Amino acid sequence: MAQVAGRNLAVSWVAGVLCATVIGGLLWFALPIVPALVEFVGAALRDFFP
Repeated sequence: MAQVAGRNLAVSWVAGVLCATVIGGLLWFALPIVPALVEFVGAALRDFFP
């Protein structure tokens, strides 16, 4: 991590962990749509390549 004048390393780590937690939570909530997305893409590919 690059050191920028006036930035605290501990605050940077806390912010990074918080951002990673939020992204992980969003991915967790998005998991149930994966089977529907796979079905949609499969149907689209079947229609595109007869």
